[in-house]
Amino acid sequence: MTYRTLYYNLKNIDIDNSPRVQIPETGAEIVKLAFHSKSWELLPGAGDYTCEEHRASFYETAADLSRNDFIEYPAGIKHHDIDIIENRDFDIMIFKQASQKKSKRILFLFHGLNEKQWDKYLPWAEKLVELTGSTVVLFPIAFHMNRVPPEWADRRLMHCVSAARRQHSPSIVNSAFANAAISARLQLIPQRFFWSGLQTFYDVVQFIGEVRAGKHEFADPQAGFDFFAFSIGSFLSEILVMSNPQNYFHDSRLFIFCGGPTLDRMSPNSKFILDSDATIAIYSFYTERLESELRLDKRMAHYFNGNHRAGNYFKSMLSYQKEKEFRENRFQELHERIFALTLRKDTVVPPNEVLNTLQGDFRKIPVHVALTDFPYPYQHINPFPITREFENIVDKQFNTVFETAAQFLIQ
Repeated sequence: MTYRTLYYNLKNIDIDNSPRVQIPETGAEIVKLAFHSKSWELLPGAGDYTCEEHRASFYETAADLSRNDFIEYPAGIKHHDIDIIENRDFDIMIFKQASQKKSKRILFLFHGLNEKQWDKYLPWAEKLVELTGSTVVLFPIAFHMNRVPPEWADRRLMHCVSAARRQHSPSIVNSAFANAAISARLQLIPQRFFWSGLQTFYDVVQFIGEVRAGKHEFADPQAGFDFFAFSIGSFLSEILVMSNPQNYFHDSRLFIFCGGPTLDRMSPNSKFILDSDATIAIYSFYTERLESELRLDKRMAHYFNGNHRAGNYFKSMLSYQKEKEFRENRFQELHERIFALTLRKDTVVPPNEVLNTLQGDFRKIPVHVALTDFPYPYQHINPFPITREFENIVDKQFNTVFETAAQFLIQ
């Protein structure tokens, strides 16, 4: 079947009301797994925090979510992160071969920034199961996909948020209902980008710990772990592989699709990702003012300034020019286990910036970076459009991309 047919077949499967569903016309099945995050207490809004590993305590003043410049926002946008229940307890979708009892290889599939639906990734997961034999875990990043309150996907409510942002900032660009919630939240508290990323990092480590403890019937307790990462999911997966917590990723392979550069070399200003004011707020905080912000934010400084490997590598991926030697030395060590595929017309993740980050200024790091282009109209957020007009050629390019990924991942 073509990519388009597979997309609609999978989109129409009702997984919500069943923990296990066979995928028609394939040998795969979808398993739904309930997950409770043990790292939610990291998030903004608590006041008192403790790093158990270093027996360090911190106090943070909770953000004033009712101050005048954000008073127009509805209450659904002004929840403290730590109070959002959907981000603590959520379901994870597992794609696996129906006949396979215990998978010896688990493949995490990470999505892009500001995504609330898994639809476009379902064919990706099915194809990866077919081509690699691995069990594919569609792992949602904190405050994305099914880890968000329903208000954030309410079109009418988010139109109101976007209107408030345009009124507050008449020069704003690309403000829309689709990016209103994430843009408002990140502009208000830029630290959320780090804390939600760190929560997800620890969630993945927790999930692997559960596999090692034999708690998941689909996985061999000694299974290995790989990554297929798209867009900002590549940023997360790079930090996981670079920091290698508990040696879980000592032999992991990472396939990057439309991702890979440092934060300051991406361009997320889009109606579907972040509006211009949120983009400026994030870049200003993490690339221009970071050191001064860390002098004020003792808890974040604790994670960034040598105490935690994840924080160290996160910091090294924020700015291309800063901590370059530290970052590039690690990519040199990992070069055989990373493959990046970029798209020529990608404006959110420019191909030259993927090359600069993964291979360095003088291309001395031998990470494999491939450049391709598709003979149909596409965007970063939608590399495989499902229009009937391009059905056959999209199918061909989809198969080429995922065959390339599979060949690398199963080496």
